[in-house]
Amino acid sequence: MKNIDPQKIVFGLDSFGDIPFDQQEKPVSQAKAIRQVIKEGILADQLNLGVIALGEHHRRDYAISSPDVVLAALATRTKQITLASGVTVLSSDDPVRVFERFATLDAISNGRAEVVLGRGSFTESFPLYGYNLRDYDLLFEEKLNLFN
Repeated sequence: MKNIDPQKIVFGLDSFGDIPFDQQEKPVSQAKAIRQVIKEGILADQLNLGVIALGEHHRRDYAISSPDVVLAALATRTKQITLASGVTVLSSDDPVRVFERFATLDAISNGRAEVVLGRGSFTESFPLYGYNLRDYDLLFEEKLNLFN
């Protein structure tokens, strides 16, 4: 996966796929919100921004629950922008599967994938996937060690 030079400032786009409201003040569909994020990513690439980072949430007010899938769609429609997660919630995921998904994305995108791992500031994924919130720190530590 691509390494970003720490001496270089990189401008980019960050999104959780927040669900916007239409002109009638009603939330748009998750599908429409995801398509909008893809359009924004394509535009960011055309404007030579350095990175698009997509966050992961498992709530109704955010459309992106699988950033790697949306980034894979962007990989086929962009040429140079780095495709990053912002953040992949490792605590409630399988570290081997995360590695495999981002290695696949890296292959599809010609080395433009970057995974950003975190424990999650929103904790909705813990009970959803059968984890106990009391294990918040332990889960991240164990899974990060496996990822490395």
